[in-house]
Amino acid sequence: MHGMPASVVHPMSATTTQDRLIVRHHSHAAGLRTVAFLEALKGVAALLLAYLISHAIRHDYDFEYAAERLLGMFHISLSHHWAQHVLNFADKISDWHPGTILGLAAAYAGLRFAESYGLWRQRAWAEWLAIISGCIYLPVEVERLVRHPNAFHWTILVINIGVVLYIAWVRWDEIKAARALGR
Repeated sequence: MHGMPASVVHPMSATTTQDRLIVRHHSHAAGLRTVAFLEALKGVAALLLAYLISHAIRHDYDFEYAAERLLGMFHISLSHHWAQHVLNFADKISDWHPGTILGLAAAYAGLRFAESYGLWRQRAWAEWLAIISGCIYLPVEVERLVRHPNAFHWTILVINIGVVLYIAWVRWDEIKAARALGR
């Protein structure tokens, strides 16, 4: 099987990793690459948002005024308790240090990019990382959904659960394949 193209070994695909042959019963490449793309997109979005916020802080941008305008654009009353939380949060953004924002975003993006690379290359460590990092967000997403049930929170929760279950299925499938080969 070494040196044979994956199409010859169909329906099983084979890849080598440092003298170790990994046989996959199902091709998970397309699904893993889709998740990898989403993870990379989250990293890019974090960096872009951090840059925009730090740039606005340096130029003394009025975040509270911007939040008021945004809430008004969506016809959300400023007296609503949720709107007050948004305004309070927006008012505090100016107190943040731009270097801290960029540093945290860089760390988060680095993790997302590493996970994306590993998933793209179908590495087991990246699959475990995706499962763990996806599960870390679940309690927060459930709490948000309980406090403020809406379509957005439902969508985020369902997507995250779907990704975690898919990656867990990929890991399980690969573990079963390795056991079948006696590894």
